[in-house]
Amino acid sequence: MKYVVSPLFAAFDTKIQECISTFQSSGILFGDGQRNTIKLFEWDDCTINIKSFKIPNLINKIAYRYFRKSKARRSFEYATTLLEKGIGTPQPIAYLENYNWLGLTSSFYVSEHLETELTFRELVEVPNYPEHEIILRQFTKFCFDLHEKGVEFLDHSPGNTLIKKVGEEHYAFYLVDLNRMNFHSTMDFDMRMKNLSRLTPKEEMIAVMSEEYAKFYAQPKEVVFKKMWFFTQEFQQKFAKKQRLKKQLKFWKA
Repeated sequence: MKYVVSPLFAAFDTKIQECISTFQSSGILFGDGQRNTIKLFEWDDCTINIKSFKIPNLINKIAYRYFRKSKARRSFEYATTLLEKGIGTPQPIAYLENYNWLGLTSSFYVSEHLETELTFRELVEVPNYPEHEIILRQFTKFCFDLHEKGVEFLDHSPGNTLIKKVGEEHYAFYLVDLNRMNFHSTMDFDMRMKNLSRLTPKEEMIAVMSEEYAKFYAQPKEVVFKKMWFFTQEFQQKFAKKQRLKKQLKFWKA
């Protein structure tokens, strides 16, 4: 077993390990648990979020033991790096990895649980959401700041940004599901635009985002829109093709 706890939470070490050891029989299920299982645990005046990652296949069991960092460890380390860079994410608390002779058997990531009003997904699915354009423009500035700090969030999809109102017409953004991320000294234009391609298929949202992004980047808004929309369409086409293949595979299995 490997267990690492943030120095900020060292005093709660026993309590954290107790929550992990009783994960199967306690806690409140959060989400659908289709891939990974997330449970919430109440402490005195806060809630912690524990993610139990899906048991890896044989190859990944070995890889996560000897060659790659586990998803739990990456989540913890990337969250720590994001906070050091001034980027919003739930406070990382601890991670734990269990091994046998073959490799990784299970892993857990423990973090602060944030109560927020919405995710980016609501902006996609509810076009008349209150202050929709205000939130979208502030989110775009948040993305620009990510790129300026060299953060390439590979799972930059609609459900992975939590959004919280923190003042009159002002919102804060928090990244979650952090185990796939790259850090660069600089990010070029194509890398930046491609990083936004998974967020929305809606051209009208891309128009607003590209206009806002262009306010802070040395490219005209028409150029930003053209490139952002190109990568968005490219992603949507690949996604649709992948979904068709999945349906065909399910048909043959049936």
